Amino acid sequence: MFLPKTKRKPSKFQKQQAGRKSCFCDIISRVMKQIDSKKIKKNLEAINKHWQKFWFHYFCLAVIVACFLIYYIFRAIFPSPIEIIWGNMGNTEGISIQEEMSEPPFRHPLTGAVSNVEIARPQVFGVMVENSAEAWPLSGLEDAFLVIEAPVEAKIPRVIAFYSTEQDTEKIGPVRSARPYYLDWAQELRALYTHVGGSPEALELIEKNDVFDLNQFWNGDYFWRSSTRSAPHNVYTSVELLNKALTKIDTPAPDYGTWSFKNDDPAEPSEDSETDVSLNSTEPLYQVTWKYNAEKNYYERWKTSGTVVKSYDGVEIVANNVAVVYTSIKVIDNVGRRKIETIGQGNAKVLQDGRIISAVWKKESANDRLRFYAEDGKEIKWNAGKTWIEIVSTTEWAQD
Repeated sequence: MFLPKTKRKPSKFQKQQAGRKSCFCDIISRVMKQIDSKKIKKNLEAINKHWQKFWFHYFCLAVIVACFLIYYIFRAIFPSPIEIIWGNMGNTEGISIQEEMSEPPFRHPLTGAVSNVEIARPQVFGVMVENSAEAWPLSGLEDAFLVIEAPVEAKIPRVIAFYSTEQDTEKIGPVRSARPYYLDWAQELRALYTHVGGSPEALELIEKNDVFDLNQFWNGDYFWRSSTRSAPHNVYTSVELLNKALTKIDTPAPDYGTWSFKNDDPAEPSEDSETDVSLNSTEPLYQVTWKYNAEKNYYERWKTSGTVVKSYDGVEIVANNVAVVYTSIKVIDNVGRRKIETIGQGNAKVLQDGRIISAVWKKESANDRLRFYAEDGKEIKWNAGKTWIEIVSTTEWAQD
């Protein structure tokens, strides 16, 4: 027997829930009725017009903010050398800025001067400059980045002074004649070998080896004779004139080798340490001493008379590095011309930072750079600036 189903009365909780639902729906319904679609559209149009008018301002602001974020992130990862130095100033007493800074990004290929940008190898000029007493005082040697001094007839020294195209030296000389051994030093820098005539052997080698050459005999436009000096001690040139000569002749690519450079590292002063070198391989009138200036960390060129050597303009002749090359030097004729061994290797001394370094010089060919090696076999690095190389016979000497 089946009983009819009876409808159950809702409980009090269910009635409360139904009442809340009805109330929420009523609220939604009222809110929806109050929304005016026209007002929404009007507001959106106003926002769109504002964006079209000011979008560039917002874009620039976003770019500026992004740049600042990138900058601070980059500096956090890669702090600058100056920040490193200043950050360590409080706890690194007595350490110089040069010692704190890392190796600079670029250096000049010839002088080692620090540069913020990479410098291409410039063209080089190698000028034969007389150094006899009749030619004193000399002009332009104070500007040469490299000077090599060797004896000619009667043990009178003569130099080849090297300059680059960027320099503005207005007077170089007196310019004198070529000798064979200077050709090898000029060729290692692909230098325009600049001279007034030369010995028969030198002129023959220049023609035979097709040396990059500027002989005053055939190129007088790039030289002048001074009226205040007597011949043959009165021929001069300048970097400006040599640069003009380059525009008239075939110029080889400056693909020469370069030296390695370093920051200055002055030695601690000591009464027992030897810092100076006297060169006694020439006639007494031409003997000189390279004296170390500890305050400026360079070497001054002094005569045996006790006076410092100065240029025609009154500028002291100084060098940041001095090297002494010991090699075979022989007299080959009655005139007193010499044969100097430039290729090979031999003993040497390097004066640098108040130290005298025992070294070995090496030059494999005329086109290879003359290089110097310490006793441990490592190539010597040079202080930035000017370098003088003194060529001394193995049968004579350089005295500490």
